[in-house]
Amino acid sequence: MFTGLIEAVGTLRGIKRQGEGGQLVISSSLVQQDLQLGESIAVNGACLTVTSWTADQFIVDVSPETFQRTTLGTLRPNQHVNLERALRLSDRLGGHLVSGHIDCTATLNRRYQDQNAVRMEFTLPHEARKYIVEKGSIAIDGISLTVNQVGHDMFSISVIPHSLEMTTLKDCSEGMQVNIETDLIGRYVERLLSAGSNHESHGKLDLDFLAKNGFL
Repeated sequence: MFTGLIEAVGTLRGIKRQGEGGQLVISSSLVQQDLQLGESIAVNGACLTVTSWTADQFIVDVSPETFQRTTLGTLRPNQHVNLERALRLSDRLGGHLVSGHIDCTATLNRRYQDQNAVRMEFTLPHEARKYIVEKGSIAIDGISLTVNQVGHDMFSISVIPHSLEMTTLKDCSEGMQVNIETDLIGRYVERLLSAGSNHESHGKLDLDFLAKNGFL
């Protein structure tokens, strides 16, 4: 589990392809922070496993599924990536709950200055649209951000200067693709509601149940 608060921006040193899967070699200051073999690190929002490291870089495994569902397979040497180590129970939850499991990719269609912030508008697959709500949370390349506006197959965010400078969003230009993780809670609520509507039972969870118990 992660928070969407980026700890460091690393540099991709290489991709080692092994069939449809492979490994990423990343240089970062995180290797000086007591990395553990097998620990999870979110790389551009995708939860990956550390398999080895040296004094200035570490290696993570990438499954064929992850290459297919994310932008990791399109990265090039010397390209920057957002990095976050897994959440500890004692940490402050400054962003929102992020699983590191990418739902889809989105394309940056428009980027422009909006006073002291930068506004970014993305398009994404229609099936992911229902999980994005205005003023809700979304993880873009692993960064916890607030949704400003939602339209037909699009949404927008506003990025403050600090977030822009400390993440790869400063390099994100129109036409580029990013990894998207929608709100975790929303997906679980949908699943519970769907299960309740498909299976008749005394204690089923549906909209009537939520309304009667003060949740709606």
